[in-house]
Amino acid sequence: MLRKKEKTPRYGRHRRLLIGFLCLFGVCIAAQDLNKKPEKKKTKVYLLHADEGQVDKLARPDVQLLIGNVRLRHDSMYMYCDSAVIFEKTNSVEAFSNVRMEQGDTLFLYGDYLYYDGIAQIAQLRENVKLINRNTTLLTDSLNYDRLYNLGYYFEGGSLMDEENVLTSDWGEYSPSTKIAVFNHDVKLVNPKFILTSDTLKYNTVSKIATILGPSDIVNEDNHIYSERGFYNTVTEQAELLDQSVLTNQGRKLSGDSLFYDRKLGYGEAFDRVQMNDTVNKSMLTGDYCFYNELTDSAFATKRAVAIDYSQGDSLYMHADTLMMVSYHLKTDSLCRLMKAFHKVRMYRTDIQGVCDSLVYNSKDSCMTMYRDPILWNENQQLLGEEIKIYMNDSTIDWAHIINQALTVEMKDSVHYNQVSGKEMKAYFENRDMRRVEVIGNVLIGFYPEEKDSTMVGFNSGEGSLLHIYMKDRKMQQAKMIGKSNGVMYPLDQIPEDKLRLPTFAWFDYVRPLNKEDIFNWRGKRAGETLKPTTERRPKTDKRSLINMK
Repeated sequence: MLRKKEKTPRYGRHRRLLIGFLCLFGVCIAAQDLNKKPEKKKTKVYLLHADEGQVDKLARPDVQLLIGNVRLRHDSMYMYCDSAVIFEKTNSVEAFSNVRMEQGDTLFLYGDYLYYDGIAQIAQLRENVKLINRNTTLLTDSLNYDRLYNLGYYFEGGSLMDEENVLTSDWGEYSPSTKIAVFNHDVKLVNPKFILTSDTLKYNTVSKIATILGPSDIVNEDNHIYSERGFYNTVTEQAELLDQSVLTNQGRKLSGDSLFYDRKLGYGEAFDRVQMNDTVNKSMLTGDYCFYNELTDSAFATKRAVAIDYSQGDSLYMHADTLMMVSYHLKTDSLCRLMKAFHKVRMYRTDIQGVCDSLVYNSKDSCMTMYRDPILWNENQQLLGEEIKIYMNDSTIDWAHIINQALTVEMKDSVHYNQVSGKEMKAYFENRDMRRVEVIGNVLIGFYPEEKDSTMVGFNSGEGSLLHIYMKDRKMQQAKMIGKSNGVMYPLDQIPEDKLRLPTFAWFDYVRPLNKEDIFNWRGKRAGETLKPTTERRPKTDKRSLINMK
């Protein structure tokens, strides 16, 4: 009994091994079957009807000449013509005049001449060739149709048309079973709303989707798309494009690693290495995500978003968490532009740098307003307050208005600083340099007068209600109090400790952007150094604006 129990599991193991081997063998056979070419059926081309037939049994006994209403069949394919020659040895046919081929009730081929190889199952049609498959028509003068692969192709120019589009090219192929056509060389897709030209294109006659496989342009009255790889739905007019495709609209070019565009709804989205270039206004928006609405002429960018103004020789670079641009008309034909930057704004140009929480620029009055702890630098000059308004003239600073808790500091060296504070300031610029400053209300000053050789002669501490500062070569040259004031000039070695710095003195060199790459590195003020605003001066909620753009 024990021996029988030992034999049973051995037999079970052998049986499982045998079953596993058979299954593996079956998988291998199935894999081989999948890689096989379509099987050629060794059937004859049959003559169904002809008004007249001729055979020369001595010279060519395998050849039949057929004349009048010829009908032939090979498997499920029926052939019709005015006259034909059947070659029995090669199982082939030559057909002439009014040639027609029918396969089922969906595929029809027409031409003036046909050579059909019954072994290879290839039909060669020439002159005035037409292929009709349901709603699709293909026209050419030279078409080869492979019945094994259910594929027709032309090589001397042709056109394919359906309900939506007409496509022409030098070379093309069409599969009635998959409804997919492929075109090469001088490809042109004509739609009532646009024209697509390409080097290589795939097109599905059911979904009406064009697959872009080479350099392509899609043009209509309003915009232009360039792409080398992607998809374009000719019905919904939606595009999914890759490889730094470009959407051009009224002087603006939007590009990115991938781009989605809806022509009907009029918006586009770009992802990764995004660039929106306004060649008219010489400005650019970059980032890793950008949304553009061509109907409202608005855009916003996030993820390393940068706005670049290159209208002057020296470009201005501005970064924020989110950047918005909107164009609008004020009951006139003139176009105004509004730019908004939200949170952790940093900007850099060689002559000017700045930081703030949020910023708004309106081309209507050429004014850029900086909100919440704004700071502005020009060479060794630092300006700050609760709010700073910068008025531009041809993209350069004309003058700046610092509102509430205004402070300007000029660093002479690591120890000595010229300082002025007041309720508000107006700083005036010439050729990008600060030349004159007006300080209004609650004026405090700490100033180091100099000899002509730049030697400091003392320290002037004073207060008043109105102060004019004059600058030269980016340095304070003269300060004049207007109206009632008082002040004291101290020798350099007798300056009281409490007079050396104004109560609101601060030098934020650690916050200042150092170059255009440094705008991405946010460095806020240290704890306790932020201004406590006397009034709320941040822009109103902007979430609605972002939603409305979509």
